[in-house]
Amino acid sequence: VAQLNLPEEKRVIVSTVTVGLSLVLSCDIQGSQQPPVMWKRNGINLNFLDLEDINDFGDDGSLYITKVTTIHMGNYTCHLRGYEDPYQTHVLQVNVPPVILVYPETQAQEPGVAASMHCYADGIPNPNIVWLKNGMDLSPKLSNQLSLMANGSVLHIGSVRYEDTGAYTCIAKNEVGVDEDISSLFVEDSARKTRLSTGNVFYVFSEEGMTIVQPNECEIHKHIKATERIMGSNGDMCPEVHGSLSQQRCVWAMAANVRDKYIYITQPLHNRLLIIDTQGEKVMQAVETDPVPVKVHYDKSHDQVWVLSWGDMQKSYPTLQASTVISRASVGEEHHAAETRFQKVDDFFIPPTNLIITHVRFGFIFFKSEAAVHKIDLETFHHLKTISLKSYNCVPVSMAYTHMSGYYFIQCQEGNSSAAPPQLIIDSVTDFVIGNNLNLKGKPHVSPDGRFVVTLEHERQVMTVQNITFKGELQLCQEIDTVAPISQLVFQPSFTEANQYMIIATSRAHTDLFFYDLSSRRREVLRNLKNSIPTRYWPWNHGNGLLVNSGLFGQYLVMGSDKSLLLLNVKQKKIHCEVSEMQASNTVVWVEEVYVVIVAL
Repeated sequence: VAQLNLPEEKRVIVSTVTVGLSLVLSCDIQGSQQPPVMWKRNGINLNFLDLEDINDFGDDGSLYITKVTTIHMGNYTCHLRGYEDPYQTHVLQVNVPPVILVYPETQAQEPGVAASMHCYADGIPNPNIVWLKNGMDLSPKLSNQLSLMANGSVLHIGSVRYEDTGAYTCIAKNEVGVDEDISSLFVEDSARKTRLSTGNVFYVFSEEGMTIVQPNECEIHKHIKATERIMGSNGDMCPEVHGSLSQQRCVWAMAANVRDKYIYITQPLHNRLLIIDTQGEKVMQAVETDPVPVKVHYDKSHDQVWVLSWGDMQKSYPTLQASTVISRASVGEEHHAAETRFQKVDDFFIPPTNLIITHVRFGFIFFKSEAAVHKIDLETFHHLKTISLKSYNCVPVSMAYTHMSGYYFIQCQEGNSSAAPPQLIIDSVTDFVIGNNLNLKGKPHVSPDGRFVVTLEHERQVMTVQNITFKGELQLCQEIDTVAPISQLVFQPSFTEANQYMIIATSRAHTDLFFYDLSSRRREVLRNLKNSIPTRYWPWNHGNGLLVNSGLFGQYLVMGSDKSLLLLNVKQKKIHCEVSEMQASNTVVWVEEVYVVIVAL
C-alpha cells in the first residue's frame, strides 16, 4: 500500500489564466510509490478521453490545457490511480480582456436637449469604465449637467451646448486588458442638421401584412399590405390560401434578424420564407422550403439561416422535418434552401454569440421521442456524436447554453402519466451528462452574457435564478414566486447597474407583466393589460405570449395582444402607447438603427 501525502495548504489551488493562453495543472500528491495521476472534471475522468484541448502527457502526470477559453473554468481534481483519497482540487478562473460596444456611434442634437452616450462592456473580471472628451478625462468635470450612471456605463448631458460637440471615448479596463471606442456628438441648429436613418424600429407581422413601428413617437412608419408584390416577381407577399373563402390574410410563424440588414420570416402555409430588405423596407425574395416551415434561426458564426419544417400541420409522418440551411444569409444575392442530411428532426438548438463568444462551432438536433441529443458540426453539417439521455429517462424539449464553464441545460419532456424529469447538465468540455440541475423541471433561459440561468416552473409558479461565478461555480441565487404561470420572458440590461439584468415576463393569461431586478431583487407587476393572442394563431408554439425588447441599449418592449400591440417603456415600467388594428401580430423583430449624420459647414 502506497503512503500518500498532500499538504493541507495544497488541497485546493486557485489558478487564474487569461483566455487564449495555455495552462499546466500539476498534481502535488506525493508518496512512497507513484501510481499514474488521474484527472477529473465534474466527476468525469479526463485521462481516457480524446479531447482536442486537454491532454495529460508528461512524466509528472500534469494536465495540459491548450488555448484556454471560458468553457474551461471550473474545478479539476487529481488523485493517484487506485487511491481516491487524498485528492487535490484546482479551481480555474479564466480572465477575459474587456470588449465594449458604444451607442450611438454618432448623434446630432439641437442645443438645450439632453444627450446620452452608452458603453456596454463585458469582460472577466468586470471592467472599470472611464470617459474622455477629445482625449481629456471627464472625471474632474462631472456635475449635475454632466453625470455618469449605471456604474459609469452611461454618460449623460442634461442640456447640450455647442461646446459639447466632440468625440467621447469610452475606455474599459480590467486586470488583463483594455478596450475603447468613440461616440461622437454634434450640437447644431436644426436647420443645419440632417440625419439619414433606417432602423431603430419594430417590424410587426400581422394578418394584415407587415408594419414598421417607430417606438419613440409611437408612429407607424410604413405599412405593407398582404397584396404587396415581391420584388422581381408577380407573387404577392401573402398569397391567398387555395380554397379559402376568407379575405387575403398573412400567416407567419417565426422570424430572424440577419445583421439588421435582412429579416427572414417563415410562411408555414406557403412552404417558404420571405427575405425582407430592411434598408429598402420591402420584400426582396421568397425562398421555397420543406412543407410547413415553423422555426428559423440565424447562425451568425457561419452566416447561415436554419429552418425547421414540420412536413404537415399534424407533424404526423416520419419525415417530420428536414433542417435546411441558407448559406451566406447576409449577402444581398439570390438565396436557395440547401438540403441537409438531417431527417425526422423534432427541434434543434444553436448557442447564441455575444461580445466575448463571437464564434460557435457546434449545434444540436433532437429526434422525436428519442432520449438523446445529437451534436453536429455547423460548418460541415456532419453528425459528430450522440449523447444518450436514456439513463435519466429524458426526452429533450429545449436547451440553453452558457459559455461560463460551458454548460448545456436540457429541459426534459413530461411523460403521458408522469411528471417531467429534472433538467440535465451537459459539460461541453467532455460532452458528458454530469447530472441534474437541482430538481428544476421547467424551461431554462440564459442571460446574453452567460452569467445567469433562469428556469420557469409552471406547476410551482416559481422562477428560479442561478448565477455562474467567475470560478465556474453554478450557484442558486433566488427563487421568485410569480403568482401566476409565466409564458415568456426576456432579459433587459439594467438601467442602474452594469453587468446586471431585469427579467421581464408575461403571464400565461397575458394580462400581467412582471418586472424583476436581479441586483436589487425588487419586483413590480403591471396588471390587467390586454387579452392574449388566441392560441389558434400559435399552433407552432406552446406559449401564446409575445415579448420583444429593443436591443441592448433600448428602453421599449413590444407586447402582443389579440387585436392590438402594446408598446411599453421598460425604464419607466409603464405603457408607452397602444397601436390598434394589429390583428394577430404574433411575430415581431427589432432592427437596430444604422445612420449617417451630415452636418452642413
